[in-house]
Amino acid sequence: MQKPILYIVIPCYNEEQVLPITAPMFLDTLKSMISDEQISDESRIMFVNDGSKDKTWSTIQNLASDNPYFAGISLSRNRGHQNALLGGLMEAKEHADITISIDCDGQDDIHVMKEMVKQYHDGCEIVYGVRSKRDTDTFFKRFTARSYYKLLKSMGVDVVYDHADYRLVSSRVLREFSNFKEVNLFLRGMFPLVGFKSTSVYYERHERLAGKSHYPFSKSMALAFDGITSLSIKPIRIITGLGTIVSFLSFFMIIYIVIGYFLGNTTPGWASTLSAIGFFSGVQLISLGVIGEYVGKIYMETKARPRYIISEKTSNLPKSQEDKD
Repeated sequence: MQKPILYIVIPCYNEEQVLPITAPMFLDTLKSMISDEQISDESRIMFVNDGSKDKTWSTIQNLASDNPYFAGISLSRNRGHQNALLGGLMEAKEHADITISIDCDGQDDIHVMKEMVKQYHDGCEIVYGVRSKRDTDTFFKRFTARSYYKLLKSMGVDVVYDHADYRLVSSRVLREFSNFKEVNLFLRGMFPLVGFKSTSVYYERHERLAGKSHYPFSKSMALAFDGITSLSIKPIRIITGLGTIVSFLSFFMIIYIVIGYFLGNTTPGWASTLSAIGFFSGVQLISLGVIGEYVGKIYMETKARPRYIISEKTSNLPKSQEDKD
Protein backbone atom coordinates (compact mmCIF):
# COMPACT_ATOMS: atom_id res chain seq x y z
CA MET A 1 0.00 0.00 0.00
CA GLN A 2 1.29 3.44 -0.95
CA LYS A 3 2.20 5.56 2.04
CA PRO A 4 0.22 8.83 2.18
CA ILE A 5 1.88 12.24 2.25
CA LEU A 6 0.92 14.06 5.46
CA TYR A 7 1.07 17.81 6.00
CA ILE A 8 0.71 19.02 9.57
CA VAL A 9 -0.87 22.48 9.27
CA ILE A 10 -0.14 24.83 12.17
CA PRO A 11 -1.51 28.40 12.26
CA CYS A 12 0.71 30.85 14.15
CA TYR A 13 0.19 34.39 15.41
CA ASN A 14 2.93 36.01 17.50
CA GLU A 15 4.35 32.64 18.55
CA GLU A 16 8.09 33.35 18.59
CA GLN A 17 8.32 32.16 22.20
CA VAL A 18 6.61 28.80 21.77
CA LEU A 19 7.79 27.76 18.28
CA PRO A 20 11.36 26.83 19.33
CA ILE A 21 9.82 24.52 21.95
CA THR A 22 7.04 22.85 19.98
CA ALA A 23 8.67 22.66 16.52
CA PRO A 24 11.11 19.88 17.59
CA MET A 25 8.20 18.03 19.19
CA PHE A 26 6.24 18.11 15.92
CA LEU A 27 9.36 17.00 14.04
CA ASP A 28 9.94 14.03 16.35
CA THR A 29 6.34 12.90 15.90
CA LEU A 30 6.54 13.27 12.11
CA LYS A 31 9.79 11.30 11.91
CA SER A 32 8.35 8.62 14.17
CA MET A 33 5.39 8.12 11.84
CA ILE A 34 7.74 8.02 8.85
CA SER A 35 9.94 5.39 10.51
CA ASP A 36 6.81 3.37 11.38
CA GLU A 37 5.93 3.55 7.65
CA GLN A 38 2.59 5.18 8.41
CA ILE A 39 3.33 8.12 6.12
CA SER A 40 5.61 9.07 3.26
CA ASP A 41 9.03 10.66 3.68
CA GLU A 42 7.67 13.56 1.60
CA SER A 43 5.47 14.58 4.53
CA ARG A 44 5.96 18.06 5.96
CA ILE A 45 5.20 20.36 8.89
CA MET A 46 3.71 23.55 7.44
CA PHE A 47 3.40 26.65 9.60
CA VAL A 48 0.98 29.41 8.61
CA ASN A 49 2.05 32.87 9.73
CA ASP A 50 -1.11 34.89 10.33
CA GLY A 51 0.39 38.36 9.94
CA SER A 52 2.42 38.13 13.15
CA LYS A 53 3.96 41.32 14.54
CA ASP A 54 6.92 39.59 16.19
CA LYS A 55 9.63 37.32 14.76
CA THR A 56 7.32 34.37 14.06
CA TRP A 57 7.85 34.46 10.29
CA SER A 58 11.63 34.73 10.50
CA THR A 59 11.58 31.83 12.98
CA ILE A 60 9.59 29.75 10.49
CA GLN A 61 11.99 30.68 7.68
CA ASN A 62 14.97 29.62 9.80
CA LEU A 63 13.31 26.31 10.65
CA ALA A 64 12.61 25.67 6.96
CA SER A 65 16.17 26.51 5.92
CA ASP A 66 17.66 24.24 8.60
CA ASN A 67 15.40 21.22 8.03
CA PRO A 68 13.57 20.11 4.85
CA TYR A 69 10.66 18.72 6.87
CA PHE A 70 9.65 22.25 7.86
CA ALA A 71 7.85 24.61 5.47
CA GLY A 72 5.74 27.70 5.83
CA ILE A 73 3.47 30.26 4.23
CA SER A 74 2.80 33.80 5.38
CA LEU A 75 -0.47 35.70 4.98
CA SER A 76 -0.32 39.32 3.82
CA ARG A 77 -2.01 40.48 7.03
CA ASN A 78 -3.66 39.12 10.13
CA ARG A 79 -6.86 37.36 9.09
CA GLY A 80 -7.72 35.46 12.26
CA HIS A 81 -7.25 31.85 13.27
CA GLN A 82 -10.01 30.36 11.10
CA ASN A 83 -8.88 32.06 7.89
CA ALA A 84 -5.23 31.24 8.58
CA LEU A 85 -6.11 27.61 9.14
CA LEU A 86 -8.21 27.51 5.97
CA GLY A 87 -5.37 29.06 3.97
CA GLY A 88 -2.97 26.41 5.23
CA LEU A 89 -5.36 23.58 4.46
CA MET A 90 -6.07 24.83 0.94
CA GLU A 91 -2.34 25.12 0.27
CA ALA A 92 -1.63 21.69 1.77
CA LYS A 93 -4.27 19.90 -0.30
CA GLU A 94 -2.14 20.63 -3.39
CA HIS A 95 0.76 18.61 -1.99
CA ALA A 96 -0.60 16.12 0.53
CA ASP A 97 -2.92 13.13 0.72
CA ILE A 98 -3.92 13.95 4.29
CA THR A 99 -3.59 16.94 6.61
CA ILE A 100 -3.67 17.29 10.37
CA SER A 101 -4.47 20.74 11.75
CA ILE A 102 -3.26 21.62 15.23
CA ASP A 103 -2.35 24.73 17.23
CA CYS A 104 1.32 25.43 17.88
CA ASP A 105 1.06 26.02 21.65
CA GLY A 106 1.56 22.37 22.64
CA GLN A 107 -1.77 22.05 24.45
CA ASP A 108 -3.11 19.32 22.17
CA ASP A 109 -1.52 15.88 22.54
CA ILE A 110 0.59 15.45 19.39
CA HIS A 111 1.01 11.71 20.00
CA VAL A 112 -2.65 11.25 19.04
CA MET A 113 -1.60 11.94 15.43
CA LYS A 114 -0.45 8.35 15.08
CA GLU A 115 -3.91 7.10 16.01
CA MET A 116 -5.46 9.59 13.57
CA VAL A 117 -3.35 8.27 10.72
CA LYS A 118 -4.20 4.71 11.75
CA GLN A 119 -7.90 5.56 11.51
CA TYR A 120 -7.26 7.02 8.05
CA HIS A 121 -5.65 3.75 6.95
CA ASP A 122 -8.78 2.01 8.26
CA GLY A 123 -10.92 4.03 5.86
CA CYS A 124 -11.86 7.25 7.70
CA GLU A 125 -11.64 10.49 5.70
CA ILE A 126 -12.05 12.79 8.73
CA VAL A 127 -10.74 12.06 12.22
CA TYR A 128 -11.73 14.50 14.97
CA GLY A 129 -9.51 15.10 17.99
CA VAL A 130 -11.85 15.25 20.99
CA ARG A 131 -10.98 16.22 24.55
CA SER A 132 -11.62 13.35 26.93
CA LYS A 133 -12.04 15.65 29.94
CA ARG A 134 -11.79 19.32 30.97
CA ASP A 135 -10.10 19.04 34.36
CA THR A 136 -7.57 21.77 33.52
CA ASP A 137 -10.32 24.32 32.76
CA THR A 138 -11.84 26.65 35.29
CA PHE A 139 -15.41 25.96 36.36
CA PHE A 140 -16.62 28.96 34.35
CA LYS A 141 -14.86 27.88 31.15
CA ARG A 142 -15.97 24.28 31.55
CA PHE A 143 -19.59 25.29 32.17
CA THR A 144 -19.75 27.79 29.30
CA ALA A 145 -18.05 25.42 26.83
CA ARG A 146 -20.40 22.54 27.56
CA SER A 147 -23.42 24.84 27.51
CA TYR A 148 -22.30 26.24 24.17
CA TYR A 149 -21.99 22.82 22.53
CA LYS A 150 -25.46 21.94 23.79
CA LEU A 151 -26.77 25.24 22.43
CA LEU A 152 -25.22 24.54 19.02
CA LYS A 153 -26.87 21.13 18.95
CA SER A 154 -30.23 22.64 19.87
CA MET A 155 -29.79 25.13 17.01
CA GLY A 156 -29.38 22.26 14.56
CA VAL A 157 -25.61 22.65 14.08
CA ASP A 158 -23.91 19.29 13.46
CA VAL A 159 -20.86 19.79 15.68
CA VAL A 160 -18.65 17.23 17.43
CA TYR A 161 -18.87 17.71 21.20
CA ASP A 162 -15.62 18.96 22.80
CA HIS A 163 -13.83 19.16 19.44
CA ALA A 164 -11.97 22.32 18.40
CA ASP A 165 -9.71 22.40 15.32
CA TYR A 166 -7.47 19.38 15.94
CA ARG A 167 -8.42 17.01 13.13
CA LEU A 168 -7.19 14.85 10.27
CA VAL A 169 -8.76 15.53 6.90
CA SER A 170 -8.07 13.76 3.61
CA SER A 171 -7.31 15.72 0.43
CA ARG A 172 -10.51 14.28 -1.04
CA VAL A 173 -12.53 16.00 1.68
CA LEU A 174 -10.54 19.23 1.27
CA ARG A 175 -11.25 19.32 -2.45
CA GLU A 176 -14.96 19.13 -1.72
CA PHE A 177 -14.59 21.59 1.14
CA SER A 178 -13.01 24.13 -1.22
CA ASN A 179 -16.47 24.49 -2.80
CA PHE A 180 -17.72 26.07 0.45
CA LYS A 181 -17.32 29.79 -0.23
CA GLU A 182 -18.45 31.28 3.10
CA VAL A 183 -16.57 34.32 4.35
CA ASN A 184 -17.81 33.85 7.93
CA LEU A 185 -15.96 30.71 9.01
CA PHE A 186 -16.62 28.27 11.81
CA LEU A 187 -14.62 25.29 10.61
CA ARG A 188 -15.49 22.86 13.40
CA GLY A 189 -19.14 23.18 12.38
CA MET A 190 -18.50 23.14 8.63
CA PHE A 191 -16.47 19.95 8.18
CA PRO A 192 -19.31 17.68 9.37
CA LEU A 193 -21.39 19.19 6.54
CA VAL A 194 -19.06 17.67 3.94
CA GLY A 195 -19.89 14.13 4.97
CA PHE A 196 -17.66 11.10 4.27
CA LYS A 197 -16.70 8.48 6.82
CA SER A 198 -15.47 9.98 10.09
CA THR A 199 -14.52 9.01 13.61
CA SER A 200 -13.06 10.54 16.77
CA VAL A 201 -9.95 9.97 18.86
CA TYR A 202 -9.73 11.17 22.46
CA TYR A 203 -6.93 12.93 24.31
CA GLU A 204 -6.20 15.12 27.32
CA ARG A 205 -5.42 18.79 26.76
CA HIS A 206 -2.53 20.35 28.65
CA GLU A 207 -1.43 23.83 29.66
CA ARG A 208 0.19 26.10 27.10
CA LEU A 209 3.97 25.47 27.00
CA ALA A 210 5.05 29.10 26.52
CA GLY A 211 3.79 32.54 25.61
CA LYS A 212 0.22 33.66 26.17
CA SER A 213 -3.08 32.76 24.60
CA HIS A 214 -4.22 34.88 21.68
CA TYR A 215 -7.82 33.86 22.19
CA PRO A 216 -9.16 35.98 25.08
CA PHE A 217 -12.75 35.80 26.25
CA SER A 218 -13.90 38.47 23.78
CA LYS A 219 -12.54 36.56 20.76
CA SER A 220 -13.97 33.30 22.08
CA MET A 221 -17.39 34.93 22.38
CA ALA A 222 -17.13 36.34 18.86
CA LEU A 223 -16.22 32.91 17.46
CA ALA A 224 -19.04 31.32 19.45
CA PHE A 225 -21.58 33.78 18.05
CA ASP A 226 -20.21 33.21 14.54
CA GLY A 227 -20.72 29.49 15.04
CA ILE A 228 -24.42 30.00 15.70
CA THR A 229 -25.24 32.70 13.14
CA SER A 230 -23.09 31.20 10.35
CA LEU A 231 -24.62 27.74 10.53
CA SER A 232 -28.16 28.15 11.84
CA ILE A 233 -31.17 30.38 11.19
CA LYS A 234 -32.97 29.24 14.31
CA PRO A 235 -32.32 32.55 16.15
CA ILE A 236 -34.43 34.26 13.48
CA ARG A 237 -37.16 31.68 13.96
CA ILE A 238 -36.97 32.11 17.73
CA ILE A 239 -37.47 35.85 17.26
CA THR A 240 -40.47 35.15 15.02
CA GLY A 241 -41.96 32.87 17.66
CA LEU A 242 -41.23 35.35 20.43
CA GLY A 243 -42.80 38.15 18.40
CA THR A 244 -45.92 36.05 17.83
CA ILE A 245 -46.25 35.27 21.55
CA VAL A 246 -45.74 38.89 22.56
CA SER A 247 -48.28 40.01 19.95
CA PHE A 248 -50.90 37.62 21.33
CA LEU A 249 -50.20 38.73 24.91
CA SER A 250 -50.42 42.36 23.85
CA PHE A 251 -53.71 41.73 22.06
CA PHE A 252 -55.28 40.14 25.15
CA MET A 253 -53.83 42.92 27.31
CA ILE A 254 -55.52 45.52 25.13
CA ILE A 255 -58.84 43.68 25.42
CA TYR A 256 -58.41 43.53 29.21
CA ILE A 257 -57.67 47.26 29.39
CA VAL A 258 -60.66 48.18 27.20
CA ILE A 259 -63.01 46.02 29.26
CA GLY A 260 -61.61 47.51 32.46
CA TYR A 261 -62.10 51.00 31.11
CA PHE A 262 -65.79 50.46 30.42
CA LEU A 263 -66.28 48.78 33.80
CA GLY A 264 -64.58 51.68 35.53
CA ASN A 265 -61.78 49.51 37.00
CA THR A 266 -58.85 51.39 35.51
CA THR A 267 -56.30 52.88 37.86
CA PRO A 268 -54.12 55.64 36.45
CA GLY A 269 -50.41 55.03 36.95
CA TRP A 270 -47.08 55.28 35.22
CA ALA A 271 -45.43 52.09 36.55
CA SER A 272 -47.42 49.68 34.41
CA THR A 273 -46.99 51.90 31.37
CA LEU A 274 -43.22 52.18 31.75
CA SER A 275 -42.91 48.45 32.45
CA ALA A 276 -44.75 47.61 29.25
CA ILE A 277 -42.72 50.12 27.23
CA GLY A 278 -39.45 48.83 28.69
CA PHE A 279 -40.35 45.20 28.00
CA PHE A 280 -41.40 45.73 24.39
CA SER A 281 -38.48 48.07 23.69
CA GLY A 282 -36.05 45.47 25.01
CA VAL A 283 -37.58 42.73 22.86
CA GLN A 284 -37.44 44.97 19.79
CA LEU A 285 -33.80 45.96 20.33
CA ILE A 286 -32.67 42.37 20.88
CA SER A 287 -34.61 41.26 17.81
CA LEU A 288 -33.12 44.03 15.68
CA GLY A 289 -29.66 43.16 16.95
CA VAL A 290 -29.93 39.50 15.96
CA ILE A 291 -31.46 40.35 12.59
CA GLY A 292 -28.74 42.97 12.07
CA GLU A 293 -26.08 40.32 12.71
CA TYR A 294 -27.50 38.19 9.90
CA VAL A 295 -27.81 41.19 7.58
CA GLY A 296 -24.19 42.08 8.31
CA LYS A 297 -23.07 38.57 7.45
CA ILE A 298 -25.05 38.68 4.20
CA TYR A 299 -23.34 42.00 3.42
CA MET A 300 -19.89 40.48 3.96
CA GLU A 301 -20.74 37.39 1.90
CA THR A 302 -21.99 39.42 -1.08
CA LYS A 303 -18.69 41.31 -1.28
CA ALA A 304 -16.95 37.99 -1.97
CA ARG A 305 -13.60 39.32 -0.82
CA PRO A 306 -10.72 36.82 -0.57
CA ARG A 307 -10.63 35.16 2.83
CA TYR A 308 -6.83 35.28 2.90
CA ILE A 309 -3.90 36.31 0.69
CA ILE A 310 -0.61 34.42 0.76
CA SER A 311 2.27 36.88 0.46
CA GLU A 312 5.27 34.57 0.96
CA LYS A 313 6.23 30.91 0.99
CA THR A 314 9.39 29.19 2.13
CA SER A 315 11.56 28.05 -0.77
CA ASN A 316 11.36 24.35 0.15
CA LEU A 317 7.57 24.24 -0.26
CA PRO A 318 6.68 22.43 -3.52
CA LYS A 319 5.03 24.63 -6.13
CA SER A 320 1.26 24.25 -6.41
CA GLN A 321 -0.51 24.14 -9.76
CA GLU A 322 -1.50 27.79 -9.28
CA ASP A 323 2.14 28.80 -8.80
CA LYS A 324 3.16 26.88 -11.92
CA ASP A 325 0.48 28.64 -13.97
